[in-house]
Amino acid sequence: MSFSLSGKTAIVTGSAAGIGLSIARHFLAKGANVMFADIDETRLGNECAEEAKAEGALRFFGGDLREKLTIANLLSATIDAFDKVDILVNASRSMQLSEALNPEEDAVEQMWQQNLITSLRLSQMTAKRMILQAEKAGMTEGIIGSIINLSSIAAQRVQPELLGYAISCAAVEQMTRSLAVALAPERIRVNAVSFGSVMSESLQRSLKENPDFRSAITAATPLGRIAAADELAETVQYLASDASSFMTGEIVRIDGGRSLLDAAVAPAH
Repeated sequence: MSFSLSGKTAIVTGSAAGIGLSIARHFLAKGANVMFADIDETRLGNECAEEAKAEGALRFFGGDLREKLTIANLLSATIDAFDKVDILVNASRSMQLSEALNPEEDAVEQMWQQNLITSLRLSQMTAKRMILQAEKAGMTEGIIGSIINLSSIAAQRVQPELLGYAISCAAVEQMTRSLAVALAPERIRVNAVSFGSVMSESLQRSLKENPDFRSAITAATPLGRIAAADELAETVQYLASDASSFMTGEIVRIDGGRSLLDAAVAPAH
């Protein structure tokens, strides 16, 4: 089986910065047509504008995907540009601290909407498009699409300050399993990547604010370091490619061995 993405079309959300941007650029380098999507239209344009002029395989779409109409517009823009969609990566995520006894300052509802509901709606609408285009093309055999969600080891670890984030990640993992079973008869695979500490923008800010945070993370990680975003992108590529054609409903953990240790006080991000 091949890890190649040549000739495939992917939508990657949250791709104006951080992990989403790394995944989208990685896909592009591996031969895929990529629709970069993010709510931050200005930043998205700054990241993609010059590349889009030189590289026909790249397009970008700015909008709030919490709105159903925006999701429909994203899919229409992708079809207009590339005629199809084969891969969806739900990389748009929100992580904020929670205060369990202070609902007014809590962000649980916001993270639930961003991390779960938006990903679910986009997955459902993208799956319908995949089914429709396969019917039009007369594709009666083989996998017709791959959906990859992003989660975190926080879904399995109890840290009260990450209450909302942990709840939404656990829900994303169950959504992944449920969609995998529901979409299997339609020949669409659904998997997720659950990661530990990856050098995202949010983690960079945390390390800048608290230099001791790095030592706490590396001490809790058997491999003794923080992952680069490109390492996560490689795993997502595998799940998007034909090399994983018999995988669905899997939560692939990439955390440097963090989850093997019983370290309740270790940071889960």
